[in-house]
Amino acid sequence: MPLTGTFTNLLIRGLLAGLVAGLLAGAVAFVIGEPHINAAIAIEEAASAPAEEHTHDAATTDEHPHDSGGAAEEGHSHGDDALVSRDGQRAGLFLATSLAGLALGAIFAAVAHYARRVTALSGPVLALALAGLGWLAIEAVPFFKYPANPPAVGDPDTINQRTWLWLASVVLGLFAVAVAAYVARLVASTGYLSVQVAAPLLAFLAIVAIGYVVLPGINEVGDDFPATLLWEFRISSLAIQATLWLALGLGFAFLTERAAKASSRSEALTTR
Repeated sequence: MPLTGTFTNLLIRGLLAGLVAGLLAGAVAFVIGEPHINAAIAIEEAASAPAEEHTHDAATTDEHPHDSGGAAEEGHSHGDDALVSRDGQRAGLFLATSLAGLALGAIFAAVAHYARRVTALSGPVLALALAGLGWLAIEAVPFFKYPANPPAVGDPDTINQRTWLWLASVVLGLFAVAVAAYVARLVASTGYLSVQVAAPLLAFLAIVAIGYVVLPGINEVGDDFPATLLWEFRISSLAIQATLWLALGLGFAFLTERAAKASSRSEALTTR
């Protein structure tokens, strides 16, 4: 069952699958991710409260009588006085994951359109393989170098550096997967299953290992931050992304099978 259909057909499948995947990822994020975010925000606000009180006390004891107004201190806020309230952030969570799913679905369809020209895999298998490789390149490789951190972790002054390093790790993952796929094609005609499995795997691991050594490490987690909360947050982040990619692959594979069966029934009716 090859992957059939025009690019427009594939794009529609990708958008539908991506939308469903985004909603499912949003549901997982809401159920298992939000409690950890709330706990991290509580820790951040508890830590900033003494500093704010100290600043307020210093301002009230200022010896300049003409400064009667006093400027209000600005700090990180995630509560009701934030630019977007926590309720608004929770509501926007599903919108954000849905839009991300749509965008990812469109990219997925474009990659599938190209990949079907260079592989003999059936449509459903190709969809699942692309989803697995996409998760590996875009999520797994960056995650194990620069794992996700909750709101209370991270230095605001290094956010640009951390963003660029994360993007570099994504490029590393994509490059490693591309090289592994190329090596797999080179050894496909050897006739040895062990070589066909080991060669691309070793190529992937070698590139990722070199990249991990070259890219600098970042550890901004404070010693007083609960290790259990950090671990649970990172696991929930990994689960959310796994849900997104798994649902995208399964959804695209299902729509591909459905389109193929509909085409077969149509052909059967026309030949009667």
